[in-house]
Amino acid sequence: MPLPLSGIRVLDLTNVLAGPYCSMVLADMGAEVIKLENADKGDTSRLFEPQVNGESYCFAVLNRNKKSIALNLKAPDGVAVALKLAAQADIVMENFRPGVIQRMGLGYEAVQALNPGVIYASMSGFGQTGPYGKKGGFDIIAQGMSGIMMMTGEPGGRPVKVGIAMNDIASGVTALSGIMGALIGKLRFGQGQYLETSLLEAGLAWTPWEFGAYFGSGEIPTPTGTRHRRSAPYQAYRSADGYVTVGAGSGKLWLDFCEKVIAQPHWPSRPEYTTQALRTRNADALEREIEAILMQQPTAHWVEKLDRAGVPGGPVFGYEQILQDPHIAARKMVHELHHPLIGPMKTLGLPIKSSGELNTIRTPAPWLGQHSGEVLQQLGYSDAQVQALFAQGVAFDAHPLQARPAGF
Repeated sequence: MPLPLSGIRVLDLTNVLAGPYCSMVLADMGAEVIKLENADKGDTSRLFEPQVNGESYCFAVLNRNKKSIALNLKAPDGVAVALKLAAQADIVMENFRPGVIQRMGLGYEAVQALNPGVIYASMSGFGQTGPYGKKGGFDIIAQGMSGIMMMTGEPGGRPVKVGIAMNDIASGVTALSGIMGALIGKLRFGQGQYLETSLLEAGLAWTPWEFGAYFGSGEIPTPTGTRHRRSAPYQAYRSADGYVTVGAGSGKLWLDFCEKVIAQPHWPSRPEYTTQALRTRNADALEREIEAILMQQPTAHWVEKLDRAGVPGGPVFGYEQILQDPHIAARKMVHELHHPLIGPMKTLGLPIKSSGELNTIRTPAPWLGQHSGEVLQQLGYSDAQVQALFAQGVAFDAHPLQARPAGF
């Protein structure tokens, strides 16, 4: 059975993380993703360390299953090629600062004139309209302006960035959901559409509890470390050799935690701990008392007891630990493949498992311009025209003499 997006063509004009993450998932689901990059330099993330044999390992993790065409979009012939690609695409994606793509001649209006049914998605820092619409934005800017940094970290500390590029990934996932919805709409009703999202809005949309508390009672979220704002015990606690997470906020889980894990059956009847609201209100005292017990034994001891009692809990791993964990191996979240330049490498596995053909990792990320000649030929350019575009610097291939692996 073919993958669900087999036959869907995507022209990907995006750069770095938000857009490339979105297009990677589309590619995993079978779409033909043609990543259009600037000649000579390509996607900014190609410069990221570590470099292996001149290729960025980080770029390679994010851009599997895609083809790369490198063009000089300052040259009219380069724009002409891009417009031909857009005219044949089901989906076009871009994440330039608002106004830039229009000045390049590749905006929605120009593409729709050639391709009325196109689904065109834009991602930006703050959206295409509004007072901040023309403002440039990166993940750190969006995390700061969305309020997320002011609610992250330890109480009384400086604002803290989430450990990953959260708003970037949120924007990519939000764009992905919009594109999939628009694609279903096109299949049902025959019409394409323009859609856009931003780093700021996508991150803000991931704060429903905080939003509800603010408009429900005027509460302003502040940093709580690892604690939940509405539930306790629900945080990471210190053990004898590290930290252990406990999620025992509900009545039954709280009883089981007290009786079966920490052997304190009288705690649920204490006036300050009888309800979830009271436990949350008294989280400081609860933390001191729980840690006084948990620090007597190592994390593994408590995880075993939590599991046996049916109380959600686990160790606090370093990144290197989770990537080597047997569960992650069993779930195939570290996938091995061969890159034509890097050689044997690992990439993130597929987080969605399915009973049918839904997504696959088929090819490694392309080197810059690896498919320039192939894509130009598919567009109808003759061999002589392709050679001329390369000679004029309109098209580019970083490794023209490198052998192409099977399937590329």
